[in-house]
Amino acid sequence: MGALVVLALLGMARTSLAQGYPAKPVRLVLPYPPGGGSDTIGRPLAQKMGEGLGQQVVVENRGGAGGNIGMESVARAAPDGYTLVFALTAQLAINPGLYPKLPYDPVRDYAPITLLGAGGYILVVHPSLPVKSVKELVALARARPGQIAYSSSGNGSGGHLAVELFNSMAGIRMLHVPYKGGGPALMDMIAGQVQLLFATQLASWPHVQSGRIRALAVSTAKRPASLPDLPTVAEAGIPGYDSGVWYGVLAPAGTPREIVTRLNKEIARVLALPDYRSLLVNNTIEPIGSSPEELSSYIKSEIVKWARVIKDAGVRVD
Repeated sequence: MGALVVLALLGMARTSLAQGYPAKPVRLVLPYPPGGGSDTIGRPLAQKMGEGLGQQVVVENRGGAGGNIGMESVARAAPDGYTLVFALTAQLAINPGLYPKLPYDPVRDYAPITLLGAGGYILVVHPSLPVKSVKELVALARARPGQIAYSSSGNGSGGHLAVELFNSMAGIRMLHVPYKGGGPALMDMIAGQVQLLFATQLASWPHVQSGRIRALAVSTAKRPASLPDLPTVAEAGIPGYDSGVWYGVLAPAGTPREIVTRLNKEIARVLALPDYRSLLVNNTIEPIGSSPEELSSYIKSEIVKWARVIKDAGVRVD
């Protein structure tokens, strides 16, 4: 009987917490240093969420170790709805396959709230590479195994794994040249030091328009609204290919369902705002807004997908 009383009291406390939520500012952790792409969409999200919740949503950048530091801090936070994390593909799906001793479990340690949106990369090549389509690239790579060099922002980065998935599905092999950041990786590709790169639209499209590099396809399953005339990799020759960056909002595991539901509805409201949707679309991100259950299932499937790519390619973190 004593145990039943304790459980009842805990239930009442959780209900009371949810009914009065939020009674103070909410913290949104971004597991990256300030100034990056996650800031571009994460900070406006926090501001607009605060307007709807009636409490300030404060952004806290906690970068380091591929986002592991920020993720661990949220996993260890109180499950009361006052600490959230704005996480990317890397933290939720790629890092589990890269780090043998990850300090958090993306499935066990968090209560998913929503899949905010997803964006992709553009497959760009240097004009000296004699290809104008994905099929021509695959044919050339098969004729020159290991001779076409591609750059990335580092071992285990999204751009690196996007090419490794491409290699695996196409049955080809290209040479990886890692850089310390996306900027140097793009600049050396433009200079002809390497021949290929999966780059963001924001960074690469001005150079495509100037003719300094050539765009072959987009990495996502669907064409983004901002590039309706550029085919997807899947359309252009590798059926089923889909790689990109997606953004999820989560709370610590054990957060009351009522609070998760409130936050899910609040983010859905923000995603419906024309100015915020335009911000996402202009940064080649498709607004989504999923249920918590859909995000949970998606994380699990993506972990399996990227673990296979990492293992097959023998990827190691620096």
